[in-house]
Amino acid sequence: MNNVKPIAIIKTGSTFPQISEHYGDFDAWIHQGLGSTTGVMVIDADRRGRLPDLSALGGVVITGSHAMVTDQAPWMRQLMRWLYTLIHEALQVPVLGLCFGHQLLARTLGGEVADNPMGLEVGTVALRLTAAGRQDALLGAIAKHPWAQVVHRQSVLTPPPGATVLASNGHDACQAFRYGDRVWGVQFHPEFSADVMRAYLQALRGEGLTQQQVDSHLPEVRECDDASAILGRFARLSAVQVA
Repeated sequence: MNNVKPIAIIKTGSTFPQISEHYGDFDAWIHQGLGSTTGVMVIDADRRGRLPDLSALGGVVITGSHAMVTDQAPWMRQLMRWLYTLIHEALQVPVLGLCFGHQLLARTLGGEVADNPMGLEVGTVALRLTAAGRQDALLGAIAKHPWAQVVHRQSVLTPPPGATVLASNGHDACQAFRYGDRVWGVQFHPEFSADVMRAYLQALRGEGLTQQQVDSHLPEVRECDDASAILGRFARLSAVQVA
């Protein structure tokens, strides 16, 4: 009898309480995007618990966070060491970092992460896919409709050596990258619905956004179904069958 190895969702933080009360949290949105038939295990990275054995995993998704990669908290350094080992030793395990997870992967692999000189990027934004991005196993999902939900102050300013940039826009030269053929980082949030994105804009009123900015961003929010499809594609790539 065959079994599918689970995908580990490495939870690096939580959304605002007022958002989780109505919509749930990062790990629930990611699990929904991966699909109901995909087995998952959720690991709270910031509790400094034991990270899973590499041989037990079919894939890894690293969530977003309100923390900053540049803080280099002890739990972040522990997670980076684990990710470095995972990427270089568990050669068949796909990895996907979202927002903070994208930045943490880049830092782990030798890239530069810091405050974006242009400040906060938030809302539904247009992306530009590179030629490699249009052909990519994950990013190819958004080639026809390159829109995605974002909320971040820090960015990957310099991609890791050897990484392939898959998407950019006027705010970020590296909105997505691939390292090798099974490690991806995306600055955007494929797990965000339009309702969640609107809730983030409201939550940031007075906490980085003025009322005028919130009012200007809200009408631009739309569902980004193609971007959301990235999670389902990742689940299929991670469906490694073992005896």
